[in-house]
Amino acid sequence: MAERPTWKIQNDEVVVENFNFKWNPGFSKQQKERNVQALHEAICKIDSDAKVLEVSTKSNLEIGKFFSAFNLTLDGKRLENIFQSSKVFENGGQYIDLLDVEPRDAKRDERLKNSGRLIGFRYKDQDWKLLPKTAFYDYIYCKAVFESGRSNEIIKFSHFTDIEFNPDKSINCQARSLAICSLIISLGFDKQEVFRDIENWTRFHSLFVKG
Repeated sequence: MAERPTWKIQNDEVVVENFNFKWNPGFSKQQKERNVQALHEAICKIDSDAKVLEVSTKSNLEIGKFFSAFNLTLDGKRLENIFQSSKVFENGGQYIDLLDVEPRDAKRDERLKNSGRLIGFRYKDQDWKLLPKTAFYDYIYCKAVFESGRSNEIIKFSHFTDIEFNPDKSINCQARSLAICSLIISLGFDKQEVFRDIENWTRFHSLFVKG
């Protein structure tokens, strides 16, 4: 058995809920797709009205694959590359060259592991703190979603998952970020105001993202 999270909108907030399901071990595409199906079945068993979107390259829907951070772009660069190249460490970074490699190579670059403690992010000459947790990643992800022109396609989904995400090993998750985009749309937030500066975004994030 395994436990994985799903994000949804509840009481006008983004919240997380964990589900147990039978885990299919292995690294093949087929095994990961089986795990997606098993997780979604567990969600629908509790909530029969749930419309679940897997947000990763393992999604069974094209829109889920499109919104994977490995495929999604912002200002012409893959989102995964932007995130990894924005990291600032106590002993090094930023590593701007990571903007121009394959997303998987950017994520696995040894310098990200050997440069000491992560102390923040730097993006477009602005410095971001580590708190609120996930605020920076959610910001660039949501910006990319709205830049894509396909954001309205997510409204029909009520739950968002990412089978690759393990909360014991990672903090940021594209499923959470896409749920935040859905919240912004469904509550009719002025996107220009929400994204206007770091202070506005972190205030919004602290108020509406609870999981």
